[in-house]
Amino acid sequence: MYPVAGGRRAGIVPDHVAIIMDGNGRWAAARGLPLLAGHRAGAEAVQRCIRAAVAAGVKWLTLYAFSSENWRRTPQEVADLTSLLRYYLRYKVAELAAKGVRIRIIGDLSRFAPDVRAEARRAETETASNTVLTVVLALSYGGRADIMQAALRMAKAINDGTLAAAQVDEDTFGGFLMTADMPDPDIVVRTSGESRLSNFLLWQSAYAELIFIETLWPDFDAGHFDAVLQIYSRRERRFGARPV
Repeated sequence: MYPVAGGRRAGIVPDHVAIIMDGNGRWAAARGLPLLAGHRAGAEAVQRCIRAAVAAGVKWLTLYAFSSENWRRTPQEVADLTSLLRYYLRYKVAELAAKGVRIRIIGDLSRFAPDVRAEARRAETETASNTVLTVVLALSYGGRADIMQAALRMAKAINDGTLAAAQVDEDTFGGFLMTADMPDPDIVVRTSGESRLSNFLLWQSAYAELIFIETLWPDFDAGHFDAVLQIYSRRERRFGARPV
C-alpha cells in the first residue's frame, strides 16, 4: 500500500532525500523468521531505493544504516549487521559504480573492524568521480555526536587563531559538520510507523519535510519512493516566510 495517489507535480524533485530505515526486526518477526533475515531483506530494499532515486533524478540519498546507538544491540545482531555491511561494501559497490553512483560515508568508522573501515574507504575512493547519485551511508552516526565534534573542532580553530569568533555564523558552523560539503536534506523519511528522528541529521534537518509511513523497511520499493516524492511535491516550503 502506497501512502498517496494522484501523481506528482511536474518538475518538483528534491535534491536530497534522507531515510531512517526502520522495521527489519518487525518484518522478520511477523514472518517467523530470524532477525538476520529481516536485515537481509532490508539490504535488498536499499538496492531498490537506490534504483528508484536514480530513476527519479534525485542527486543525494542519505541512508541511516547503523546509528551510534545500534552498538547497544546484542553482540550477535551487531555481528550480523557488520557482516552484511562488509558483504555489500565488498561485492555490491561495483554494480552501483556502473550506474554512476558515488558512495560517501559519515559517522565514526573507528568502532568498526579494520577490514570494514578499509572496504568503506575503498568504496568512497573507487566511486569518487561518479555524478548520477551520491549515496551517503550513515554508519555509527549520531546527530548529537556530529554537532559535538563540530563544536570541538571549531573551538580548536578559534583557539589556534585560524578562525575568529566574530566570523562564526550558521554557515561557518555547518562547515565543521560531517556533512559540510552536502546539501541539507529536503525530506527525511522514516518507515515502520515510528514518528521520531532518532538522533539522525539533527542540525541538517532543521527545514526538512518530515514524512512518516507505515511500511516496514524490507517492503519499501520504487512505488513507496515515488509516493514520498508525491507528498513532497504537494508541500509548500516557506522557510519561515509567509506565502505570497
